[in-house]
Amino acid sequence: TAPTTAQIEKSLKVSWKEGIPAAMMLGIMDYYLIPYGLFLGATVQEIGFLIAFPNLFGSIFQLLAVRVVRYAGSRLRFLVWGTLLQAVLLVPVACLSLLAFSGRIGTLILLVALFKILGNLVGTAWGSLMSDYLTPKERGRYLGWRSQLVGMAGVFGIGLAGLLLFLMNWVHPALSFFLLFLSAALLRVSSSYLMSRMVDLPTHSEPGSDFTFLMFLRRFRQSNFVKYVLYVASVTFAVHLGSPYLSVYMLRDLHFNYLDYMAVHLSALMMGLIAFPLWGRHADLVGNAKILKMASLAIPLIPILWIFSSNVFYLMAVEMFSGFVWGGFNLCTANFIYDAVSPAKRVRCIGYFNLINGI
Repeated sequence: TAPTTAQIEKSLKVSWKEGIPAAMMLGIMDYYLIPYGLFLGATVQEIGFLIAFPNLFGSIFQLLAVRVVRYAGSRLRFLVWGTLLQAVLLVPVACLSLLAFSGRIGTLILLVALFKILGNLVGTAWGSLMSDYLTPKERGRYLGWRSQLVGMAGVFGIGLAGLLLFLMNWVHPALSFFLLFLSAALLRVSSSYLMSRMVDLPTHSEPGSDFTFLMFLRRFRQSNFVKYVLYVASVTFAVHLGSPYLSVYMLRDLHFNYLDYMAVHLSALMMGLIAFPLWGRHADLVGNAKILKMASLAIPLIPILWIFSSNVFYLMAVEMFSGFVWGGFNLCTANFIYDAVSPAKRVRCIGYFNLINGI
């Protein structure tokens, strides 16, 4: 039976509620994984591997996105079980802080890679399902508003995590990291439960919706979407030459404490919260492509601004500018896919996008 409008509206309400624990969990993983690796004794090269390998394997497994969803039976069923498995993986991640053996960094990289593989597949299924919930005219406004709301939750989670590490670092640093990542696991369980309350939608099927990755690439000259994927991937490549090492730079070279480290990152997130609804409304008026072009001109300025001073307040200002620019870029990156790809092809095309962009 096709879901009613009331059921879809209820699912949209549940979606933003689910986004709150999900954002808090992702905030911990995104902003405290590198400090955790440094605490476990990782070298700068191993920090690079900690970021690179999970993203690489998470991207490669996007080739299986369509098959995984079909095997699960529905997008929603996969979302529920995929997020639950992520929570299970976070428990041994937390336990590494209390264990002492020579292979801790390698084990951490493996666990995070499995977590990232599931996360990327979950993101592909979630994006496909959410795009079917919303009409094209609703997407920019709703996703901008949702991004602001869950972003506030993420800021709150990052702030609590930073305070926990700062206060307990003097008492028991290992226990502080254990409690931090165990909390991330519990937040993911909560996210999985809320997803189970959403309504499922049947996947669409149309002629030409099944095509291989090589067939996708061969359409570069004809396909606006393939050009878009390679454009975003080139931006991602340039950004990741430096961005994973900014945390190492602050903690190891500038000797920032966890409060200073948290303040710099929160500056970007707070400005992003202000920017999301502004970008969303503007994108609905002028289109996602124009926003992407505007943001692309400003993104190269961000690493240049990091060169001139190591003062924490200066870097907070730089990250506020960064948060505003990236708020528009990230929001319109997702919205452009929903507009450019028909519903029947979204799982596959989002998967291929994540594959190329992640690599």
